[in-house]
Amino acid sequence: MKEPNLYGPLLQKIPREGEQESDVPVLLFSREAGAKHGADCSCREADHQPATEHVNAGSRRSHVYGSGSRPRRLNCYALGGAILASTTSVLLGYDIGVMSGAVLFIQENLNITSTQVEILVGSLNVVSLVGSLASGRTSDWLGRRYTVVLAASTFLIGALLMGLAPSFSFLMAGRLVAGIGVGYALMIAPVYAAEISPSLTRGFMASLPEVFINIGILLGYISNYTLSGLQSDINWRLMLGLAALPAAAVVLGAMAMPESPRWLVTEGRIEEARQILIKTSETEEEAQDRLEEMARAASLDPDKAHRHGQGVWRELLLNPSRPVRRILIAAIGVNFFMQASGNDAVVYYSPEVFRDAGIDNRQQLMGVTIIMGFVKTFFVFVSALFLDRFGRRPLLMLGSAGMAISLTGLGMGSKFLGSSSSGKPLWAIALCVVAVCADVSFFSIGLGPITWVYSSEIFPTRLRAQGTSLAISVNRLVSGAVAMSFLSISREITFGGMFILLGGIMALATFFFYFFLPETKGKSLEEIEALFDDRPSTSSKS
Repeated sequence: MKEPNLYGPLLQKIPREGEQESDVPVLLFSREAGAKHGADCSCREADHQPATEHVNAGSRRSHVYGSGSRPRRLNCYALGGAILASTTSVLLGYDIGVMSGAVLFIQENLNITSTQVEILVGSLNVVSLVGSLASGRTSDWLGRRYTVVLAASTFLIGALLMGLAPSFSFLMAGRLVAGIGVGYALMIAPVYAAEISPSLTRGFMASLPEVFINIGILLGYISNYTLSGLQSDINWRLMLGLAALPAAAVVLGAMAMPESPRWLVTEGRIEEARQILIKTSETEEEAQDRLEEMARAASLDPDKAHRHGQGVWRELLLNPSRPVRRILIAAIGVNFFMQASGNDAVVYYSPEVFRDAGIDNRQQLMGVTIIMGFVKTFFVFVSALFLDRFGRRPLLMLGSAGMAISLTGLGMGSKFLGSSSSGKPLWAIALCVVAVCADVSFFSIGLGPITWVYSSEIFPTRLRAQGTSLAISVNRLVSGAVAMSFLSISREITFGGMFILLGGIMALATFFFYFFLPETKGKSLEEIEALFDDRPSTSSKS
């Protein structure tokens, strides 16, 4: 005996603009209908008329969502939810920015070694791997909204522990707790933003986590500059402890967020999903189309073990289909290269880099990092605004190619300063500062925002949370490895050699993006899986 269809499709005739009532068969989904009719009536009409349904769906999409020549207005309700979820990313950004300055005072106050500094800085990224891996299953079970609350609450506890730390071991304990919260936040923010957003504005909304990471970095730099004049046993504790304020604000704000409609559909809560879609769409007709597409995609999965995320790891890793395998390669690849670029390490250790370039005054060091923070934040806003217009691939390849050139220039400038026997000329110092700013700018145009957008949109709904968590776990693992080895490797091959190496990695990344990442601009989340199905790699540039 067949198991009844969870999503309970019930066929009804709905007239649309320019059509007679009998022209268009449409699926309406309700739990009550499914329970009443069972599997025998689940998709009978669609089974008889697949071609008609496909054509009608395409024509409706063109009519409802509008053409590419007409810019899509941002839906304020969806934007508000995406902003609230993305605010969790401020927590990571603030930690990256504030730690770059706080570590100078921590090293002085607690008398720790350079190796301990690397462990302190990199430990948060490594431990966030745990949060990232756990976040997928957690969000499938609890829902997206309560996972946001869990992420912010965990970071709040970690921030308080760091701010009150009397010793290095206590400080490490705080960073371990905060790291778990960061892991949760990095997965859930882009997934939630992608799932609540309409297709034509998804690029902007799903890039908001990177925008808030950069805002957090800037706030961290400003905190460093403002508090650096205090006593060294007080300033770093205030710098780290202040992170509890945005974490508490996120916990409170998340309670007003709507739940992800796609998660609600997979749970069979169709009417709740419908009400949220009405608020996040321009018309009720568009909301109905989006609901039908989500429910149709959900009903295609006959394995009810996928509910609450069960059985997903098996499909992802043990028996992936060809499209899923290509999706995994693309998602893991873009996350790997995001952190292999060394951007986090450059930001964490920017005072060390600028000190090596010849800037010795601490206030000047903090001032230069603030300039870098403003540059990063400006360009990530530019990328977010144009992502839905130009697409993911052009901006991604522009960013990675620009980083390759900038890092190579920075490496050559650092090599010159290191070998100069007649002092450090001003022009060479200026070249290094400009090259660092160019590197972080190109990162903010390409890999910074697009990694989160791409990772959260290419997985099918049933695999999205845990697939994204796997990709972001790779992101965190590489980030921790780079952060914990950056200074050690730089001491062996010099900063110049390290930057030239990173430039070569970015050149490889550009080729990877060209051959393995198809364009997803304007596609619904339910359509994107087809881009990875039976496509030769050379066609990915379309």
